[in-house]
Amino acid sequence: MQTGLLLQYVVVAAVVAYSAWFVARRQFPDGTRRMRIALAVPLVREGRPGWMRALGQRLAPAAMPRDGACGGCNGCS
Repeated sequence: MQTGLLLQYVVVAAVVAYSAWFVARRQFPDGTRRMRIALAVPLVREGRPGWMRALGQRLAPAAMPRDGACGGCNGCS
């Protein structure tokens, strides 16, 4: 019984965390981009283990195009 309850709490916490990330990404795209960069830069530095560098590259956002488009909803143009 205790294991089932713990699993339920873990699943609910994961769903809440995912939904919060989704809302933050949709409402504050620049802020989440800056946060991802701040998390990724220390991980990809020279001298870090390979798994840490791979995690940093996965966290890093894609490069923004030079024409000023953010690559999001295209609601600005």
